[in-house]
Amino acid sequence: MTITFPDLATGERYLCGTVNADGTVTYSILLPGDNDDATWKKQLAWAKSLGGDLLNRVELVTAYETMPEEFQKTWYWSNTQHAAYPDFAWCQDFYDGRQDYNGTNGMLRARAVRRLTI
Repeated sequence: MTITFPDLATGERYLCGTVNADGTVTYSILLPGDNDDATWKKQLAWAKSLGGDLLNRVELVTAYETMPEEFQKTWYWSNTQHAAYPDFAWCQDFYDGRQDYNGTNGMLRARAVRRLTI
């Protein structure tokens, strides 16, 4: 089996690939730069304005383990709202690697990814 990586634009970094149930692979590509502290909804809108999305929980922990130099040592929003508490969303601490949830009106940093399924 040959794995073909998508072409990256300037400043993008390949983060990870996820094999889907149908055998396709979804590539997660970290977009350059991050956004200053803002609420969860504002960070979702920011990522969308770049043609991307906030990282999901798996992508965040992968980024913490494989490319922490790309992040400040602080909390970053995920794209994942808490299932039981809709006014909360999951976030990742790039200081010590913890994941937790925070009120969506809280002010945290954000990074964006674009995903490509092949």
